Amino acid sequence: MKKINLSLIIVLLLLISIIAFIGYRWGRSDRVAVQGFVECRTLRLASKIAGRIDKMFVEEGDSVRKGDTLYIISTPELDAKLSQVEAVLSGAKAINAKAKAGTRKPIIRSAYDMWQKAKVGVTFARQTYERVQRLYDEGVVSAQKRDEASAALEAARATEQAAKSQYTLAVEGASREDKEAAAAQVRQAQSVVEEVERYLADRVVYAPTNGVVATIVANEDEIVGSGYPVVTITENNTAKAIFNLPEMLLPQLSVGDRFEAEVPALGRRVEFEVEAISVEANFATQSATSARGDFDIRTFEVMMRPLADEELRAGMSVIIELKKPTE
Repeated sequence: MKKINLSLIIVLLLLISIIAFIGYRWGRSDRVAVQGFVECRTLRLASKIAGRIDKMFVEEGDSVRKGDTLYIISTPELDAKLSQVEAVLSGAKAINAKAKAGTRKPIIRSAYDMWQKAKVGVTFARQTYERVQRLYDEGVVSAQKRDEASAALEAARATEQAAKSQYTLAVEGASREDKEAAAAQVRQAQSVVEEVERYLADRVVYAPTNGVVATIVANEDEIVGSGYPVVTITENNTAKAIFNLPEMLLPQLSVGDRFEAEVPALGRRVEFEVEAISVEANFATQSATSARGDFDIRTFEVMMRPLADEELRAGMSVIIELKKPTE
């Protein structure tokens, strides 16, 4: 019995010695734990137009893929605007078509008939003038009669020339300037229609990437303004570990260095690689308490990316161990 108690005492003393030794070594450890956090790329999605949310297709925590519909905005004012500009476009196209088609055939035919009539008038006036001229030469009629016949001939010629011009205009149709103006009106109306259609297309908001819906700011039937963020998405595979390291620890890291970090939320270690180190200090985490001999401790942001892990979520703690700076 005494031998058993003695053995038990020896074992207990040995355990106490080991625990004391580990505690001593732990207290004298030359390592320091540095805690960071996981940060993911976040997208705040909004629409270019204001309106009432007609339908919300997602909830917080839903996984979405690129192209999935998130929500739809109702915009009756834009629908009315589209009908208005489409009517303007139709009118501009009709004017342009008329300019291209030229004058209608009945009008051209009428102008041609007027020209032929005027030509007959010229022939008749010329024959009349020639008869009057012969009679004048014979002394039968006065000079006034001859002058009247001459004036009638000139008037008939002018009428014939005007009728011909009207016929030519009818055949040629609208002028080049009128045709260009009509075409420009069509292009202007078309651009307004396209602009309104682009705004209408923005009524439906889609997921721009794969991710998880983090927050929904507005619900169905609520009115949101132009550019107002409605849904926030955390993008997949964009997790980074962010550390704010005191400047004394900074010399231990370089871009490309790899570390195994403890992620308590996952219950395991994950390998990270230093991706970027801030070129300037962020803020002071410890201020000097003495006017002489001490200095403010500045911190620098260090960004690390996981080498192969898709389970990291924003806000998770990440712990790495570095050497204690020499005092």
